[in-house]
Amino acid sequence: MNVAVCADVGSTYTKVAVVDLDGGGLVAAAAAPTTVGTDVLHGLEAAVSAATARLVVGDVPWLVCSSAGGGLRLAVVGYEPLVTARAGRRVGLSAGADVVHVAAGRLGRAELAGLRAARPDVVLLVGGTDGGDADTLTHNATRLARARWRVPVVLAGNVDVRDELSALLVGAGVPVTVADNVLPRIGVLAPDSARAAIRRVFLRHVIGGKGLSRGGRFARLVRTATPDAVLTGVEVLAEVVGGDLMVVDVGGATTDVYSVLTPDERAGGPGREVAGQLWRARTVEGDLGVRWSAVGVVRAAVEERLVGESEREGLAAAAAARAADAGFLPGDVAGRAVDARIAALAATVAVRRHARGVGTGERAGRDLRDVRLLVGSGGVLRHARDNDAAGVLDAVLADHGGGWAVPRVARAVVDVDYVLAAAGLLAAEHPVAARALLGRWAG
Repeated sequence: MNVAVCADVGSTYTKVAVVDLDGGGLVAAAAAPTTVGTDVLHGLEAAVSAATARLVVGDVPWLVCSSAGGGLRLAVVGYEPLVTARAGRRVGLSAGADVVHVAAGRLGRAELAGLRAARPDVVLLVGGTDGGDADTLTHNATRLARARWRVPVVLAGNVDVRDELSALLVGAGVPVTVADNVLPRIGVLAPDSARAAIRRVFLRHVIGGKGLSRGGRFARLVRTATPDAVLTGVEVLAEVVGGDLMVVDVGGATTDVYSVLTPDERAGGPGREVAGQLWRARTVEGDLGVRWSAVGVVRAAVEERLVGESEREGLAAAAAARAADAGFLPGDVAGRAVDARIAALAATVAVRRHARGVGTGERAGRDLRDVRLLVGSGGVLRHARDNDAAGVLDAVLADHGGGWAVPRVARAVVDVDYVLAAAGLLAAEHPVAARALLGRWAG
């Protein structure tokens, strides 16, 4: 049997999908608790063993992504907030990073202290269009060099000074990876080179440096950060569907929203974004989750006027209980209904922010009216009763009071088998299998 093991090592659970490389079918799936407290390989091997227990397979490839240990924390240092810093943030999110800090302008003592306090795993250093301003980028690279900075840096600014600044940083002992400019000219966003560089740094420095596993095997197995794999899967799905789509991943700590839109030639007109338009995008809402961040969901929902006073007190108490016990599993109908309600609020607020651009540094947001497919993901949806899961996604599609134009005609499905990450892992080496795996949603 010609199969591959696709695994996502998450903060709580490790999920495994065994995929037929010839037909793209899902052969088997399993999950096991992620063993962060000992060695993540233990949980990974347990999940793989469970998934392959009834299969007759030989030596099969393992394709692994990971968000264990907090995933990838990225800071962006740019020229000014409305252009290069904003462009850098967009690129960081598209690379699967949790953007924990954005600085714009010349780094001074206070700005450097703020950068250190954010505890990034990687710094994306950007600034200036090609042939444009080079002074700010030069100043910031020099400042990092003099500060004996040791966190890996991806240098993706003005190419005119790239080699010079790379040599400066290397000479000062700063780990640096060079990429093409994320904003080569005003209005043109070029994420691919920097996204690939961030992925390489994640694999080389971050996975091996988090102490998740003894020895080097786990670091060799991991291909990318989980959100990066999911976004790649979303991109493959957009090709399969042939139109705009959106994915809402409701987790225990965050809610991520991915969207792929069809490029609009009108975007190059007079009202275009100076930081460029990213047609394949991701946003992360760190205050919205159904366990650790459940209290933030209720707070945000009240601010968005999705929850009234009559519901607020009881929902807030339920959210606090879930935040205090992240392993809580509801055992009755009432508890499952509360979980579904919190999930619906998290999804609705997260999509509002994604569409409106609130809190993301965006100005115009994203036009989701032509979205044809809405995919729900996350354990709270995968393990919910069909009616509860459908209700969460229906809440997003019926949100006419949120200040964004909802999709005009969209079909809602749940990634019950968790195949988006698997497809993303397969996409580079087995593109036909990746597309076939997602063909279930092509109709």
